[in-house]
Amino acid sequence: MSINRVVPVPVWMKITLKLAGVYNILWGAWIVLFPHHFFDLVGMVQPNYPGIWQSVGMIVGVYGLGYYIAAFDPVRHWPIILVGFLGKLFGPVGLVLYAWKGELPWVFGWVNVTNDLIWLVPFAIILYYSWKQESKA
Repeated sequence: MSINRVVPVPVWMKITLKLAGVYNILWGAWIVLFPHHFFDLVGMVQPNYPGIWQSVGMIVGVYGLGYYIAAFDPVRHWPIILVGFLGKLFGPVGLVLYAWKGELPWVFGWVNVTNDLIWLVPFAIILYYSWKQESKA
């Protein structure tokens, strides 16, 4: 596919990626600025090393920037969406694994609802659409 070719994309895909971008940037900033707040909200013990949690916030914020950029041409920027999709898939898998082993309380799963689960299906559909468009080129 030519790098200059822009494939028409359904508007909902662009809106979804922009919303995911803004959400992730805001969530990441919240974690960086207030690293103990989430733990207080769900009744968990605050982490001994908040810098590790703040690093997660920085990564999530950077993902958000990627999603926002990808919204302008999702077919061209499908690798960004794929990396995000995998993170949103493996986040809940990690929660289940560590909660099952008793290393994380199940209540920590609330972070997966808004950060991962609600985005999985839309990201999968966008990736499938991108794959279909790329296979036509």
